Amino acid sequence: MTDRLIVPGQPHLSRRGFLTGALAGASLLGLGARPALAQFGPDNRLDVPYVPTPQEVVDEMLRMAQVRTGDVVYDLGCGDGRVVITVAAKLGATGVGIDLDPQRISEANANARSAKVTDRVKFVEADLFTSDFSAATVVTLYLLDSVNRRLRPQLWRQLSVGTRVVSHDFSMGEEWPPEDVRQVGRSTLYRWTITEAHKRT
Repeated sequence: MTDRLIVPGQPHLSRRGFLTGALAGASLLGLGARPALAQFGPDNRLDVPYVPTPQEVVDEMLRMAQVRTGDVVYDLGCGDGRVVITVAAKLGATGVGIDLDPQRISEANANARSAKVTDRVKFVEADLFTSDFSAATVVTLYLLDSVNRRLRPQLWRQLSVGTRVVSHDFSMGEEWPPEDVRQVGRSTLYRWTITEAHKRT
């Protein structure tokens, strides 16, 4: 998912900051974490609050993934589509964005039309955990630690050896340490590459 959440009277927040603050507030009120998280989406199917990624972070994620012409970039939890649209508009690659929120998919398609890249991008309303990413040569994510860890076996199983994976702010757990970590302002970016060892896991 990809700018920052603007809350009236509050500074721009990252997803981690937004979630941490929200869950802390829920704790003070005696609420569980899951009910608080469910309120971030239009319905309780949505596992991740929508907080778009700043464009400078998008650009660095794609540099980190070494995206080039011919790549197929899948953005998991694509939000308004800016990662996939940047891939097509600036780098000559193609992209697929997947998101469970129909409002975000509608917005992403409208942004693609405005950017005149509809021939090189596709947006799909779907559950990540039942989706097929096997055509990807690059995968980008801005989800949560817990969601990344749930996706990890699926990524290992579906993605081809050599596929690059880059996540904004959230890791894949101790079982899959990143090969590269970079800082962009307050954002932390992580990169991994699928290897033969992952296919045997």
